[in-house]
Amino acid sequence: MTSGRGGDRHPSVAAEAEGYLLARSRHDEALRDAEALCARLPWLTGAQADDLTRQYVRQHIDLSRRMLLAVLERADGLRQEYEQRYADLRRRLLKGHAAWACALLAGAAWATACLGWTTR
Repeated sequence: MTSGRGGDRHPSVAAEAEGYLLARSRHDEALRDAEALCARLPWLTGAQADDLTRQYVRQHIDLSRRMLLAVLERADGLRQEYEQRYADLRRRLLKGHAAWACALLAGAAWATACLGWTTR
């Protein structure tokens, strides 16, 4: 995941570390939840509790992954939408400024022409 460029390496390493810590905290949270669930089910044998814990953690991690991917897809969609909107606004602003500049130049040319006619 790290890039080959030296300047971009440190932020990428930081992002990887952050991702690892986030995944680890999700795993620990799922494990705590699974253990709490097993504690409320006293009739489970040790093997059953271990199996339930493993399955619960796996399901929780899969759910977290799906939710994260959905958020990433939505963020990407919003980014594209806002980039398009920004480009449209920028284009519109440029057209408006160009129109005002043309009008100003035309007015200045007209005023210069009028002054030229009056001074003759």
